[in-house]
Amino acid sequence: QVQLVESGGGLVQAGGSLRLSCAASGSIFSTNNMSWYRQAPGKERELVAGITSGGSTNYTDSVKGRFTISRDNAKNTVYLQMNSLKPEDTAVYYCYADIARRWSPLRPSGYWGQGTQVTVSS
Repeated sequence: QVQLVESGGGLVQAGGSLRLSCAASGSIFSTNNMSWYRQAPGKERELVAGITSGGSTNYTDSVKGRFTISRDNAKNTVYLQMNSLKPEDTAVYYCYADIARRWSPLRPSGYWGQGTQVTVSS
């Protein structure tokens, strides 16, 4: 079994910072692409940022220059450093990882974390 556990959400004032973490655990052979998504009330879930196993990154336009995604492959952990937060960043943030399990190393599957609430007050 594979689990993704997120942490680091909370309430912050506009202009502040938060750092989200998402750690994958279980019978993991390899962790490939890892991403952060978010879902605001009444809106669809959207991709915020992604990072490949080699470290290449991509961001949605609204967070470029403010958010930074990174990862620690040894810890199977992905991070999202969020600076200059705005009220419109308020959402539940989910991590997603493409993971191959030890008994199925050539057949990776996607896994979601449980979500962590980020609230930015104006």
